Amino acid sequence: MYDFLCPNCMGDIRVGDNIIFRVKNHRKQTGLLLLSPQIGNYTSIKHPSFEIQTGEYLEHYCPLCNASLISEIHPNLAHVILKDETGKNNDVYFSQIVGEHSTFETDGESVHVEGADAGRYTYFKIGDKFRKYF
Repeated sequence: MYDFLCPNCMGDIRVGDNIIFRVKNHRKQTGLLLLSPQIGNYTSIKHPSFEIQTGEYLEHYCPLCNASLISEIHPNLAHVILKDETGKNNDVYFSQIVGEHSTFETDGESVHVEGADAGRYTYFKIGDKFRKYF
């Protein structure tokens, strides 16, 4: 089983079958958003009273330390760390735009790309070096 960690506090933000985020929309409303830990699975769960619209930007925060998860690579992408069962850490970047399917997993040497919209972020190229957070 993989764990997902905040790159700021290194706290585990996966509980059961979900990764938990605190999110904020452009109206400054906040809510909890649960995402699938499976790379390329874009299902989500939220409370019905927290309204979001396709195309809306949701800034993702760590639910433990409240740090913003905006990546240094692009402001539309959030960054978390995936820790596999061997203890190896990979960086995961995913879109913070509702309905945009773009996910990138990198070990610093190669990039695994998922999502129909991943081409919007063309600077991810196989062989590029990435800054590691561990």
